Amino acid sequence: MRLVICDLPQEQAKKLLEGKKDIELITCDEHAGTCIGCFGCWLLTPGRCVIRDSYGDMGAKLAACSQLLIISRCSYGGFSPSIKAILDRSIPYLHPDFRIKEGEMHHKMRYKNSIKIQVCFYGDAITKQEKKTAHGLLLANSLNLGAELEKVEFFSSMEGVGIQ
Repeated sequence: MRLVICDLPQEQAKKLLEGKKDIELITCDEHAGTCIGCFGCWLLTPGRCVIRDSYGDMGAKLAACSQLLIISRCSYGGFSPSIKAILDRSIPYLHPDFRIKEGEMHHKMRYKNSIKIQVCFYGDAITKQEKKTAHGLLLANSLNLGAELEKVEFFSSMEGVGIQ
């Protein structure tokens, strides 16, 4: 299954997915809570966020996908605040214990899953430095998730973004 997380308006996001199969779409929900850093997803309800809303099962959704596509406005070389909030709620995907990988400390993996990540950033004036920052961020995020970063693309507007 492919998981698509995007901050596009819901109608535009749905239009991108017309005719596509085996895709779950997660859009920004203004009513969903943000991560409060309570670590309940590790200690109280392992693998599930204690906040039970539309992002409460992000860990399980990541565990069930083989491909993750993130579509986000580029904000200073990173994700938009709404995409960042969704990704923060994905921490239950990881185990609270640590391991050393490539000489760095990272969380152990909770699930035996291999995700391939593609990211589409859009924005009307993405600078060379922002692109460099984005690549570094995505490499670090991929390493943390035990995932493979397949592709990063930059578009001048959200209208240019497409899903293959």
